[in-house]
Amino acid sequence: MAMEQADLRDKVVVITGAARSMGRAYAEGFASVGARVVATDMSWDKTGDLRTRIEAGGGISLDMDVTDDEQIEEAYETTMARFGTVDVVINNAALLNMIMFPPAGRPTTLETRPENWTRMLDVNVVGPLRVMRAFCQPMLKNQRGSVINVVSSGILAFSHGGGYQALRPWTKEMPYMATKAALANMSFYMADEVRQHNIAVNVIFPGHTRASWFDDAVRARVAQGMAPGLRPVVPEHVVPLALFLAAQDGSGVTGKMFDAMVWNVERGFGGHETWVDMRLPADLEEAFARAGAAVASGVSAPPPMRP
Repeated sequence: MAMEQADLRDKVVVITGAARSMGRAYAEGFASVGARVVATDMSWDKTGDLRTRIEAGGGISLDMDVTDDEQIEEAYETTMARFGTVDVVINNAALLNMIMFPPAGRPTTLETRPENWTRMLDVNVVGPLRVMRAFCQPMLKNQRGSVINVVSSGILAFSHGGGYQALRPWTKEMPYMATKAALANMSFYMADEVRQHNIAVNVIFPGHTRASWFDDAVRARVAQGMAPGLRPVVPEHVVPLALFLAAQDGSGVTGKMFDAMVWNVERGFGGHETWVDMRLPADLEEAFARAGAAVASGVSAPPPMRP
């Protein structure tokens, strides 16, 4: 049974990276419950009528690069002029290895360059800090608010015989995973620091989702003769957890990290079978069908499943 959702009507929710995939799902999800959405992104190309729909629902859509202090300040001033406050911040914008490096391959850690790390740290760690420093000001004044930072399950480590091992270190995701680990750690410390101001800070990781880069990444894998991998879930699966955390403050749930899919299962919103994306483009559906047939015939093994 699904949980009863807290009333978020008229709450002002700032979302970075809101034009596509999970960011778009957050924007549409919060708008659907009556929140005032401040959707920010550095590019709104090929997003259809999203901006029009956000604004028709009482929200605003803004151009904002999380590495640009002037754009952040301008977006903050626009938000305050329109709504007079901020209740929730969702740091969703991020730079990924799939975007920074060519889709045909990923470098090993030793093959990465210092400028790759500097750029990704600026977007994925310092960017959220810039956003929080600006948009948390009304929360400090009002003594209430919620911050939600988005990371990746790849930062997780598990104990085996007293030693800790990473979840999937073979995926060549440096410096991305290092930056997401830093963001999670910063979130835990910040949660303790702002609890006295009744502000919640929590972390979520979505899992294997059809993000904006997914289709091209799978096509690159298939072009190299590789299997397409696991079928993803739709971006909307992150919305129930985000709505729950948005309703928190420093007296409630704070300083925690959540697996969105596990949370959905535990709260009655369904697991992978409920959210799996069965409407991929025709070429990708064909690739997944071929991979499934190969596994069924014993020609190849399914991709490994990790805890």
